Amino acid sequence: MTSAHAGALLVLGDAMLFQHRRWLTELAVTSHLPTMSNVWEFVEAGGLLSYGSSLPDTWRRAAYYVDRILKGAKPADLPAEQPTKFELVINLKTAKELGITIPPSLLLLADE
Repeated sequence: MTSAHAGALLVLGDAMLFQHRRWLTELAVTSHLPTMSNVWEFVEAGGLLSYGSSLPDTWRRAAYYVDRILKGAKPADLPAEQPTKFELVINLKTAKELGITIPPSLLLLADE
């Protein structure tokens, strides 16, 4: 990525990449690449920021559907849903390491 002069790294939620999130984020910071993901665990591991659907909210909605099905509802009769709650998580320590200033307006929007 550095030889190709990448300006940033986007890591999407994938089981293999998730398993290696610490290594990926360390490599990205060492290479001075800001890293964004759709799951907050990458930020916890050292990535710059994440923006994605709230997993606890998604699991709550899934439990609601399971409950309805167990009570006799036909899955085909239940409406499809899309996530409605999203979370923005910013790692200020990583931002400082990369020399990036996060605008106050973005900090106000952050959930963490």
